[in-house]
Amino acid sequence: MRIMNIFAEKAGDNYNKKSPTIAFLGDSVTQGCFEVYKKDESVIETVFDQNFAYHSYVAKILSVLYPSVPVNIINAGISGDNAVHGLSRLQRDVLCHNPDLVVVCFGLNDVCNGLDKIDNYTTALDGIFKALHERDIEVIFMTHNMMNTYTSHSITDADIKNIADAAAKRQTNGEVDKYIEAALKVCRDNCVTVCDCYKKWKKMYKCGVDTTALLANGINHPSRDLNKLFAISLVETMFN
Repeated sequence: MRIMNIFAEKAGDNYNKKSPTIAFLGDSVTQGCFEVYKKDESVIETVFDQNFAYHSYVAKILSVLYPSVPVNIINAGISGDNAVHGLSRLQRDVLCHNPDLVVVCFGLNDVCNGLDKIDNYTTALDGIFKALHERDIEVIFMTHNMMNTYTSHSITDADIKNIADAAAKRQTNGEVDKYIEAALKVCRDNCVTVCDCYKKWKKMYKCGVDTTALLANGINHPSRDLNKLFAISLVETMFN
């Protein structure tokens, strides 16, 4: 990808060449959200920890590979966000920074709207990709992790348990798979590079890994360690 040429040029001529800028557009996983808890009787809150978000791991890996290159990281993840709102805030949160590369990751919240709203998801993704291409900005669409396949016994709060029950149903009845398939079609139609992490999660599940145990909240937020999988996969994709 062209982004690596920018790294190479900066490493070779730090004084005269620009620093690379990478923006991450997505939801709570992108922002760096992990465990969830009941703030009060009616509000469910999440633990924010950007130091362990996948963009932080990407920055660390790149700093090892290119120690002399300062990388500008834009975290445009918002907890609870979806592709439709991501498109509406693209200019405000991403384009204004003139990034060289944008990593887009939506779907975990979009699928909660059901299969009858899948067109809203794909239309929004298409709009994001076209807007980035019009400005000649490289883009990677990263597929998200699996949701829980069962409700963990560690979830005792009734409201959080209901959310986990619904998420497990969407994962096991094929709704999540259909959203992923639809997103990948939009990527093919727009010639967008894909970093298919969902495929890796599915492979782990098929091989007997308890993927639900890899979720910090038992629902849809990967653990801090599993965010490294996203980061490694993204850097590998950048070198393609």
